[in-house]
Amino acid sequence: MHILVVDDDPLAGEMTVAVLEDAGHECRLVEQGLEALEALSGTATFELVVADMHMPLMNGLELFDEMRSQGLMMPFVLLTGDDPQPLAAQQPGLLACLMKDSSMETDLPRVIAQR
Repeated sequence: MHILVVDDDPLAGEMTVAVLEDAGHECRLVEQGLEALEALSGTATFELVVADMHMPLMNGLELFDEMRSQGLMMPFVLLTGDDPQPLAAQQPGLLACLMKDSSMETDLPRVIAQR
């Protein structure tokens, strides 16, 4: 699966990419929401977006909302260092909202495989 990863923290983004590539996916990493929208409007075809919640200029939920307003309907996984339950409740259209911790290494590939 071709996945777009969005994270303003290069180390965290590379870690997410490594988890996904270890699970057999192809990834592209961008550092902000506007860059993600540009990548999504280009020629690359992404099947899924994985984005951090807390980013400058456009947070993960704002990116999700903007994608939907542009008709971009691919599944979206939100990663957060906060409790994921309130965010998941706030935006029921998310494929998943996962905690950005050590459990992400197993939770993220599992969620993607189950979709």
